[in-house]
Amino acid sequence: MERRKWRLVVEYEGTRYRGWQEQRNARTVQGELRRAAEDLLDARVLLAGAGRTDAGVHALFQIAHLEPLRPVPPFSEVELRHGLNDRLPADINVRRVDEADWRFHARHDAVERFYLYQLATRRTAFGKPFVWWVKDRLDAEEMRRAARRVVGMHDFSNFQEVDADGRGDDGRVKVTSCELRADGDLLLLRIGASHFLWKMVRRLVGGLVEVGRGNLAPDGLLRLRHSEAARVTAPPAGLFLEYVRYRGDPPPLPLRPAYHWF
Repeated sequence: MERRKWRLVVEYEGTRYRGWQEQRNARTVQGELRRAAEDLLDARVLLAGAGRTDAGVHALFQIAHLEPLRPVPPFSEVELRHGLNDRLPADINVRRVDEADWRFHARHDAVERFYLYQLATRRTAFGKPFVWWVKDRLDAEEMRRAARRVVGMHDFSNFQEVDADGRGDDGRVKVTSCELRADGDLLLLRIGASHFLWKMVRRLVGGLVEVGRGNLAPDGLLRLRHSEAARVTAPPAGLFLEYVRYRGDPPPLPLRPAYHWF
C-alpha cells in the first residue's frame, strides 16, 4: 500500500447545503465528500477545495484534492470515482478523478476562478433553484457598461461580508473578465478573477441589476458604500462556481447557461 493524492472535479446543487466548507452542526458539501471518502478508503483524509461557495450556491466545476492520511489499498481513478459517487447523495457528483502530484493544492495553485450567475427575465416553474427571476425590465447594455468598469485591480472591500467582529480580507482583487450575454429568457453574467471575497460576486450582481433597473448609473457601481452593496445582495440560487483554472489550463468555454429549461 502507498500514500496517494487525487485531484477531483466535483459538481453539486447547493440548495440543501450550508456551503462547501465544513461547519459544526451543519450539512456541507465538503463534509459529505469527506465522509464518503473516509468510508471508501477506511482512512482519515485531507480534503480541500478551490473555492468556498456559500450556502445555496452551486458548482459545475469545483476542484478538490483528496489525500488519505495513511497508505490505502490501490484504487484506480475510475474505481475511486464510482466508489465516491455510490456513497454521495444525488445532488453531489464527482465528475472526474486524476492522480495528483503530492505538491498539488486545489486552492493555492488555482490562478483564476470563474463564477456564472443566471438571471431569469420571466417566471419559471422549473428553474427557481438555479435562477434569480427579476420582474423589472433590465437594460442589458447599461449593465454591460457597468460590467466593463469592474475589470482590473480594484478595492472591493465594500462588496464583501465581514465577520462578527467587523473584519474582512484584503479588499484588493484583480478581476480578469466580467461579461453579460442574453440567452433566450436568461441573462448570463460571468465574472473571472484571481480570487473572490465573501459574497463579492452576489453583491456585484445585485449592483449590476440596479444599473439595469435604472436605479444606479454604470459609473456608480464601484462607488457603492458597504451598506448599499449589502442591501442589494443577489440571492444564492442563481450562482454557480463555473470553472477553476490552473497554470497551463485553457480558458473557459464560451458563456452558456448551466442548464436549459426555456
